Amino acid sequence: GTKKKAACPGLGLFYTVLSAFLFSVASLFLKKIEDVHSVEVSAFRCVFQMAFVLPGLIYYKTGFLGPKGKRIFLFFRGFLGSSAMILLYYAFQVMPLADATVITFSSPVFTSLLAWIFLKEKYSVWDLLFTLFAITGVVLIARPPFLFGSNVTGIEGSYTDHLKGTIAAVTSTVSAASTFVILRKMGKSVHYFLSIWYYAVIGLIGCIIALFVMNEWRLPYCGKDRVLLILIGLLGLGGQIFLTKALQIEKAGPVAIMKTMDVVFAFILQILFLNHLPTWWTVGGALCVVASSSGTAIRKWRQSLKKAKQNEI
Repeated sequence: GTKKKAACPGLGLFYTVLSAFLFSVASLFLKKIEDVHSVEVSAFRCVFQMAFVLPGLIYYKTGFLGPKGKRIFLFFRGFLGSSAMILLYYAFQVMPLADATVITFSSPVFTSLLAWIFLKEKYSVWDLLFTLFAITGVVLIARPPFLFGSNVTGIEGSYTDHLKGTIAAVTSTVSAASTFVILRKMGKSVHYFLSIWYYAVIGLIGCIIALFVMNEWRLPYCGKDRVLLILIGLLGLGGQIFLTKALQIEKAGPVAIMKTMDVVFAFILQILFLNHLPTWWTVGGALCVVASSSGTAIRKWRQSLKKAKQNEI
C-alpha cells in the first residue's frame, strides 16, 4: 500500500499560534464596537457557527439531536459553552483586553478541579498549588479595594465595571472548564460537529431571549460596526477550526503550552491599538496564571506519556 505523507514538524503548534492570533484579533474588534451589546455579538457568532456546522452534520449524517443517552450532556455542554462565550464578550467590553484574557486562561486549572470533583480524576498537591497560583493571579488583576485600597489604577472606566468584568470573566472560565469536563464524560461517542451545533443553537436561543428581555436588539448604526461583527464571527470560527486541527495532529500538552500566546497577543494588541499600558499588577497576575496553566498542561502531558509507555509494556 501507499505510505501516508509525514506531517510537517511543528505544524500543530503553528496552527495553535494562528488560532491564538485570530481569537485575539476578534477580541480587539469586539473592543472597537461602540453600539452593540455583547449578547448581540454572541448571537452573530452563533449564527456563523450554525452556518459552518450545518453542512458537516448533513455530510456525516449525525442527525441534529445526537444519541439519546448523550442529549442531556449535549444540552449542558451547549448551555455552559454559550454562557461562557457571552460572559467573556461582556468582560472584553468592560475591562482591559489583557486582564480578561489572562483570567480566562486559567481554565485548565479549574478543569482539573472539576474533573476531580465530578469525574473522580486524580487531584494532587501540585494541582492544588497550580489552583492557588491561578487564584492569586485573578486577585492581582481584580485588585479588590479591601486588599489594595480605594485608589485602584490601571483600569478602564469605573472600578464597578472592572469588578463586573472580573466576575463575568471568572464565571466564563468556570463555565468553559465545565464544558471540558462534560466533553470528557461523553468521550468520542458524539461527533465534534454535533457538539458545536448544540453550542450554537442553544447559544442563539439564549441570546435572542436575553436581548428581548433587555430590549437591546438593534442593528448597528454604522457600517464599521457591521463589518466588525462579520469579522468577529469569521475570526472566531477560524480560530476554533485551527485549534481543532492543532489538537488533531499534535499532543494536547504542547498545544496547551503554546496557547500562552493568547496572553502575549492580548498584551501586544492592547498596547498597540488601544493605547492602554498594563500595570505591574496585571503583569504579575498574568505570570501567575500562565505559570499555573502551563504547569497543569505539562503535568497532564507527562502523565499521558507515562501511561502510554506502560500500555506499550
